Amino acid sequence: MTVIEPSWLPDPARVRDTRIVRFATWLAAQGRATLDDVTDYRELHAWSVSSPGDFWAAVADFFDVDWETRPRGALADRRMPGAVWFPGGTLNFGGHLLRAGDDDQDAVILVTETGERSSITFAELRAQAAAVAGRLRDLGVRPGHRVAAYLPNCVEGVVAFVASAMVGAVWAQTSLDYAAPSAAERMAQLSPRVLIVGSGYRFGGKVHDRRDDARRLRELLPELRHTITVETAGLANPVVGADASAWAEALAAAPANGVAVGFDHPLWVLFTSGTTGRPKGVVHGHGGALLEQLVSPGLHMDLRAGDVFFWFTTPNWMMWNAQVCGLLHGATIVLYDGRPTSPGPDALWRLVADLGVSVFGTSPGYLEASQRAGLAPGKELDLSALRLVGVTGSVLPPAANEWFREHVSAQIQLGSMSGGTDIVGIFVASAPTTPVYDGEISAPALGAAVQVWDAEGGRARAGVPGEMVVTEPMPSMPLRFWDDPDDRKLRDTYFDMFPGVWRHGDLAVMTERGTVVILGRSDATINRHGVRLGSAEIYAAISGLPQVADALVVGVEEPDGGYWMPLFVVANGDEEPADLADRIRRRIAERASPRHVPDEVIVVPRLPHTKTGKRLEVPVKRILQGADPERVLDRGAVDDPAALDTLITAARARRAP
Repeated sequence: MTVIEPSWLPDPARVRDTRIVRFATWLAAQGRATLDDVTDYRELHAWSVSSPGDFWAAVADFFDVDWETRPRGALADRRMPGAVWFPGGTLNFGGHLLRAGDDDQDAVILVTETGERSSITFAELRAQAAAVAGRLRDLGVRPGHRVAAYLPNCVEGVVAFVASAMVGAVWAQTSLDYAAPSAAERMAQLSPRVLIVGSGYRFGGKVHDRRDDARRLRELLPELRHTITVETAGLANPVVGADASAWAEALAAAPANGVAVGFDHPLWVLFTSGTTGRPKGVVHGHGGALLEQLVSPGLHMDLRAGDVFFWFTTPNWMMWNAQVCGLLHGATIVLYDGRPTSPGPDALWRLVADLGVSVFGTSPGYLEASQRAGLAPGKELDLSALRLVGVTGSVLPPAANEWFREHVSAQIQLGSMSGGTDIVGIFVASAPTTPVYDGEISAPALGAAVQVWDAEGGRARAGVPGEMVVTEPMPSMPLRFWDDPDDRKLRDTYFDMFPGVWRHGDLAVMTERGTVVILGRSDATINRHGVRLGSAEIYAAISGLPQVADALVVGVEEPDGGYWMPLFVVANGDEEPADLADRIRRRIAERASPRHVPDEVIVVPRLPHTKTGKRLEVPVKRILQGADPERVLDRGAVDDPAALDTLITAARARRAP
């Protein structure tokens, strides 16, 4: 049997000082868990999922959660859905965001693609959030009311979110790159009382004026009581109606203190991508989100006071919420307004070096783009402050690990992780105490009872693909979906296949080492001649090919019983399409298997994605099966609708008789 060696190992000299080891040591000293080796991640994880109530209660105590009213216990009901966490406990998420950080330390830094910087300190964040909370109170916002935002990545967005949480309002937002009708399709579900709108954003070397869309969005929200306007991207305030006031007025309001709310009081609504129907609003609570964000960055990323935390994201993605939660740990968070490759492909790496970033989060796509551009950040820039590069959003191919070791650093941990909007956190991830294996995710996350099951509901053997499930509740699982009073959508989404067990919708493999390999979404699984193939295996095979800039593969069941598996690619260079197709087929056959070789390789000028950069495998498959595109997805959720049209036209032309 081939022994697979890790590509990165924790430094024993540094492990003892990590928060995860200090947490394990504290557990043992308190007599809360029996651990033979406090540096053994597997042992700690096994305890965390065997005693979920004890684990999450320990997290609350270790991080000194500030209870206004202490709960009567930790886990009163273990059912899924319907678990009852910390009954009777009251607290406030916004107040926790303001607890850490020295007054004169930068809390939030905004960097634009032109290199402009602005920032506020923790003292300024506390003062501004209290003032905006006071303004929301003056406008009649009370616990449970909704505050919506239509903003770019900006400091004001962070302040407004903290203020919303302080008064117990429910926060929701979309970025300004959504057209007004698409933003309204999400926001109108919530009937918000207050809307906070910006005037523009920067992307690709341009300032995009969105003041007309801000006005239109206001018109599409008839139940709105008030609008607060914010000057963004150097553009004057949008004119949105008589009920509007400027951000400066909010900052001048008399400050308000936070209000304690129940553990499961709604904190925010995050919307699904809208690629499988009307966007669903996922509701999370103050307490569940808090505990998850103490564990995810606090233990798995070892984020701590004084760190600089930068995750490239937009306000459309749950990683924006997770990025803001760096404030819980006293870290400085960094926002970026612009294209990640502007003014050049090394833009984010330069930002990491210039600001002394400690924890940098990005996507496999950015690492692959850096590789194609021939970058060598570790040799050209000072990355001495960097200790972790976290990667999520899609599957990290092994070739990206190889490039990272050679051109960034062999000492910095490259931590692949996967979770999602569903829990605003992680199901599988790395930790400072786990080794890294190329193409694999190090382990199930603490408190996440992750298993891989076969179709009959039994545990799949090591190395055999199956459905990734979670067998024990987590406090950050959704409270509910918005406008789903009987929880039917919630049950259909997560509990339809295995009642009482969360099915996440990922096709995955658990290895003999306990690592996890995610092969793609299970509803996009390629089932060719009775063999299930993960799209990630095909993307991994062509990863690193400089001639391929982007790719999308789908498997289409046809009415006559046939099966068609096209691979759409964006070429990088001017190689003849037929030659490129041959190169790709050979590469896939060599690095995956002949079964993975597509029926056709179709070169297109560009490919569409969701607003958060994810591939549109399921919608494209359904459209190619004959579904009406307008019923399959919200075009406003697509980053490049014209690219979607081009892809569909090319595919249909190939299939025409």
